[in-house]
Amino acid sequence: MKLRHYLTCSLIAASGLVSVACGQPETEKTGTASPDARPSTPIQWRTTSTYPSTLPLIGTMGKRVTVEIGKVSGGNITLKFYEPGVLAPPFETFDAVKYGAVESGWSTPGYWAGKEPALQLFASVPFGPSAPEYMGWFDYGGGKQLFDEIYHTHGIHSVICGMTPPEAAGWYKKEMKSIEDFKGLKIRFFGLGAKVLEEIGAAPQLIAGGEIYQALELGTIDASEYAMPVVDYNMGFYEVADHYYFPGWHQQSTFFELMFNLDAWNGLSETQQHQINTACAANVRYGISEGEALQPDAIEKLKTKGVKIHMWSPEILAALETAWRKVATDMAEDDPNFARVWQSLQTFRARYKSWGDIGYLKE
Repeated sequence: MKLRHYLTCSLIAASGLVSVACGQPETEKTGTASPDARPSTPIQWRTTSTYPSTLPLIGTMGKRVTVEIGKVSGGNITLKFYEPGVLAPPFETFDAVKYGAVESGWSTPGYWAGKEPALQLFASVPFGPSAPEYMGWFDYGGGKQLFDEIYHTHGIHSVICGMTPPEAAGWYKKEMKSIEDFKGLKIRFFGLGAKVLEEIGAAPQLIAGGEIYQALELGTIDASEYAMPVVDYNMGFYEVADHYYFPGWHQQSTFFELMFNLDAWNGLSETQQHQINTACAANVRYGISEGEALQPDAIEKLKTKGVKIHMWSPEILAALETAWRKVATDMAEDDPNFARVWQSLQTFRARYKSWGDIGYLKE
């Protein structure tokens, strides 16, 4: 009975959900408890965010996971969520975490092209994989190993902690009838998709989400992409641009991250690290399921506002894909890390194609 009580108690303690003291069974008094079976040191950390917590999915996922981590850890891990600009400007999350100004941050790897171009491939890929294939590569195709290796050289440990469905291709003040219409177009665009638009003659720029509406209204930019319908509706873009384009060729699925200062992460117990990883895995599921469920109502609301919804022509999509292939080749030639990650993803996708082509119904 004493042995059974001890084993049960030890399992509860190892879970980290509650703090308990387990006496050694009489038959094993000479044994030594594993360090991680002891209660972890409670932490109280700050989490700066690139996105406001009020934005559906891209913001709410960040706020949600900090709450869930607190619950999963039984209050042992407290991550206090701070809105963009309170602790650090949105696009300075990387440096704030790297240098330990804050312990953690909520963002997406695609914003850190200036720090490490290869990180963009861990956010979204033009004409890239849907969510299941993307997760398959990251978890089982070598993606995570490269992700950790690259981030650790910058003093950061990042955990993939959210995911969203396809995005829209953006809001335009005029109808886009051919690839020529992109030439000279001043457009706010994210990640690797911006490189593609630059390749075809557009003038992309990266503007923080809170500044896009005004830039469109004042004519500083002619067009902008930001997120998916439920987010774009919330941002009110339909008030300053009439034409809304699909599909989002640049972001068929998007990873989001919970970043940690590497030294701070290494100071956590294995139990605490596991609790964070587990909460983030659940948050990925939440992002996909809620993301898919919210879009239909948002589209209907946009239609009632008089938004003109367009689908890209096959000719425009083909031209964009051709430009992307050139961009990817050029970036791989210029950056060794980008080349390694791109090759890993391409290898996985080539192997996956034999399943993807036959496993799913084609609409």
